[in-house]
Amino acid sequence: MTTVVIQIGNSDDKLTQKRWSMFAVEIRDIIKSYGQPTHFCGSSEPFTQWQNACFVIACDSEDIPYLREALTVVRERHKQDSIAITVGETEFI
Repeated sequence: MTTVVIQIGNSDDKLTQKRWSMFAVEIRDIIKSYGQPTHFCGSSEPFTQWQNACFVIACDSEDIPYLREALTVVRERHKQDSIAITVGETEFI
């Protein structure tokens, strides 16, 4: 399994709260379909000016191109400039 960190944000305030929620839920649903399991899901504190979320998952390496494609489709649908994704191997020491 490959470790994948996915980060989304709304620091430019393009999305209303309702749209942010829809965006985050779609990202979560994609992650559920590719991640095995979700190791971590967290978001910014509720009293900050903008919203951010981070997901850490384990994913089969052959699924990563499909995960990237699905995330891109959702990013474009919600008119977001980017989604940050970090792909790497976890080392137990």
